[in-house]
Amino acid sequence: MYATAVDIERLKPPGRRAFLPWLFLLTPDARHLVGGGTPLPWLGGLGLAAFVGFYVATVYTGLDPRRRATRAPLLALAGLAAVAFALGIGYAGNWLLCFPLLSLATGIVLRGRRFLGPVILTFAGSAGVIASVRGGPSDSLTVGYGTVLSGLVTAAVLSLFETVAQLRATRQELARTAVEKERLRFSRDLHDLLGHTMSVVVVKAEAVRRLAPRDLEAALGQAADIEAVGRQALTEIREAVTGYREGSLDTELDRARSVLDASGIEAGVHRSGPPLSPQAEALLGWVVREGVTNVVRHSGAARCEIDIRGGIDRVRLVITDNGHGVGSRPADKGEDSSGGTGLKGLAERLAAAGGSLESGPDGRRGFRLVAELPVDTEDPMETKEPGQDPRAKGVRTA
Repeated sequence: MYATAVDIERLKPPGRRAFLPWLFLLTPDARHLVGGGTPLPWLGGLGLAAFVGFYVATVYTGLDPRRRATRAPLLALAGLAAVAFALGIGYAGNWLLCFPLLSLATGIVLRGRRFLGPVILTFAGSAGVIASVRGGPSDSLTVGYGTVLSGLVTAAVLSLFETVAQLRATRQELARTAVEKERLRFSRDLHDLLGHTMSVVVVKAEAVRRLAPRDLEAALGQAADIEAVGRQALTEIREAVTGYREGSLDTELDRARSVLDASGIEAGVHRSGPPLSPQAEALLGWVVREGVTNVVRHSGAARCEIDIRGGIDRVRLVITDNGHGVGSRPADKGEDSSGGTGLKGLAERLAAAGGSLESGPDGRRGFRLVAELPVDTEDPMETKEPGQDPRAKGVRTA
């Protein structure tokens, strides 16, 4: 269930004004001062005014996030303690209620600190001793208990509210991060899927146009390939939307041969080594798809070599062509500016899985794309939750 506005309002910690009404505990003392029941009333009045001033200053600075880490709350608390002890020792009686208020202010200022308990126990013990000497054993127990309880409860309540606020902020941040990761994953998948598919469709359509006047059967075969590619693209887009897409290196190699042949580029594919994990195959499939797409679009090459060699610990994929050395140039200006598409997006995928991606000119002519991955690659973004669809073990990029 989602929290309503009323629930959120209730979860807010108590503000500064919430602790001011506790000053009404000093009403009997103020009444005695006005009625003349207190010796040296002018001195008691000054002490009462000083206590109220220090109390308000302590509460306001202790609950101010910007000033809590400064010395201001501690100095205000020290002044409050000095006045409380002076009034308690000088007048005793109802003036001992200053100690529960002092403990309450201590809980506000020292909450979350190790010496909170010893300080409150010191105040409570002092109040008990003063009450025992000036007011009797019963008063000492009451004042001591009230002093301990007010400080510890205040500190516990404020700490609880702060913890709840931190948990709520953390949950919101996790939700925002999850949405951002899913958005980035989808943008990468969509770029890689549509970029490759549109290139294949364009190449096949050009082949149909070239073959139709002289070889109708071959042209019809290319048209059938366009239909198959379109249907496969629809399936892959649906899988990308749901996050259940699982790539296949062999499938991407077959598609690479087909699109290179249709583009008039001689294809050479070599693969050796032990079987790879599904995650490693999926990641290398993305590399083959993006690399071949760039070769077809930009290189002007006559030959493209795809070499995959697996070792004991790592697998290495190299795509080279003999074109103009621009195999990594984005199709449209600014395509890679977002940092989430093209070779930059692939580099982030491989880096997250413990691999690497390098690209650049291959000697005087051509372009070279090199990808390396651990053989037992695991998807770093894979989540294992109860009831999760088993198809969700495909590539899940951040």
